Amino acid sequence: MFIKEDIIRLIRENDVKFIRLQFTDMNGCLKNIAITEPQLEKALDGKISFDGSAIDGFVNIEYSDMYLKPDLSSFAIFPWRPQQGKVARLICDVYMADGTPFKGDPRYALKREVKRAAEMGYRLDVGSECEFFLFHTDDMGKPTTMTHDEGGYFDLAPLDMGEDCRRDILQTLSGMSFEIESSHHEVAHGQHEIDFKYTDALKAADDIMTFKLVVKNIAYKHGLHASFMAKPLGGIAGSGMHINLSLMKNNKNVFSDKSGEMGLSETGRSFIAGILAHSNALTAVLNPTVNSYKRLVPGFDAPCYTSWSASNRSALIRIPAAGGRIELRSPDPTCNPYLAVACVLRAGLDGVEKNMTPPEPTAAAVFTLSDEERAAKKIERLPESLRDAVNALRQDEVISDALGEHISKQYIEYKNKEWEKFASHVTKWEIDEYLTKY
Repeated sequence: MFIKEDIIRLIRENDVKFIRLQFTDMNGCLKNIAITEPQLEKALDGKISFDGSAIDGFVNIEYSDMYLKPDLSSFAIFPWRPQQGKVARLICDVYMADGTPFKGDPRYALKREVKRAAEMGYRLDVGSECEFFLFHTDDMGKPTTMTHDEGGYFDLAPLDMGEDCRRDILQTLSGMSFEIESSHHEVAHGQHEIDFKYTDALKAADDIMTFKLVVKNIAYKHGLHASFMAKPLGGIAGSGMHINLSLMKNNKNVFSDKSGEMGLSETGRSFIAGILAHSNALTAVLNPTVNSYKRLVPGFDAPCYTSWSASNRSALIRIPAAGGRIELRSPDPTCNPYLAVACVLRAGLDGVEKNMTPPEPTAAAVFTLSDEERAAKKIERLPESLRDAVNALRQDEVISDALGEHISKQYIEYKNKEWEKFASHVTKWEIDEYLTKY
C-alpha cells in the first residue's frame, strides 16, 4: 500500500511531469484533470477541485464545486506515453466541498456495497472477459465500421490481423501490473477478447476502466479504432463483458461445494436466485444503451432469458466446469463497471439474505423452447429495450437502493431521455423499408 511520500518519490524518480487525476461519470465514461508535478502535494491532499455541474449525472450549478481525492494504490505510469517527461495517473474518489463523499460518484456506490458485504462477512472477487472490435479509420482519422480482419474464433495471423495490436495491448497492461489470463480472436471479423485474472470488486472495476483506456490508446497508435459498442454490426455477434463471480468468507470460496450439484453450494444457488429475481432491473445497468438490446437477441450466444445452466453458453448465468464460480453473461462493455458490480453484488446477497431458491437449471438452448415450456421452467424474457429495462429498474427497490437515491434518480432520467431521443429518430432501415412502399 502506497503512502503519500511513496507517490512523491516515485514521481520524482521516474521523471513524471504530468499526473492525470481520473474519475468516472454516471455513464461509465472516464474523465480526468491533468496536473503538473508542482501541484502534486495539493492533489494528494485532495485539494484539486473541478466543476461538477459539467459532468452528466453529477450536480447542478448551485453545488458545482467538487474535489478529487486520489486512491494512492491506483498509481500507475502510462507506458504508451513519452518516456521523457512521463505521464502517470491516480484514480480518484469524488468529494463534496464539505468533505463528505459525493453520493453520485459511481465508485462510491460500489465502495458502499463492498462495505455492506464486508459487514456480512463477505468479499466478492470478480474476473472479467471483455470483448471489443478493431475498425479501420478513414483518411481523416475518423472511425469506420470496416473491420480490421476477416478472422474468426481463435484464428491466427494472417487471418487475425489484429494480433500485433492485441500483443501490444497485453504488453502495455502487463507493464501496468495486470495479470492476463488469456487473449484471442473472437467469433466476428475484427472482434477480440482479453481476459484478466479475478481480483476484489473495487479493483476489478478500476481495472476495467483502465483496460478500456489502454485498448483505445494502443489501437490508435496502430491506426485503428477500438470500439466497445455492444452491437456495432448487424447480423454478427455483438461484444459482451462476461463477469465471473466468487464470494469469499474467511478466505474460503462459499460458492464451492464439491458434494453439491455442479460443485455449487446452497449459498451459490441463493446468490444465483437473487440475480435472477432482479434480472430485469439489473439489465438497465448491465446493458445501458439503446444499442445494447440489439445484442440480446436469439442466435448469437448472448442471453435473452432468465435461465441458468452448467453448459449452455446462451444462458444468463453459467456454471463453468471447474465449479466454484458464477459466470454472468449478459453485461456488455458499455456498462459502468462500478454500478454494474455494485448492483450484481446487492442482487446476489439479497438472494442469500432471503435464502432464495432458483428454478432448476436448463441445459437446452432456451430460445428453442416454446413459450409454454419456458413458462413451466419459470424462465422469463429479459427486457427487450432500454425503455422496458429502465421501467423495471424504477420498480425495483433493492437495485435502486444499490445505486443510491442520487444515481438512481439521475440514471433513470438520463436513460429515459436517451430512449426518447432514439424513438424520435428516423433510421436508414425505416427509409429503406417504407419510403417506396407507402
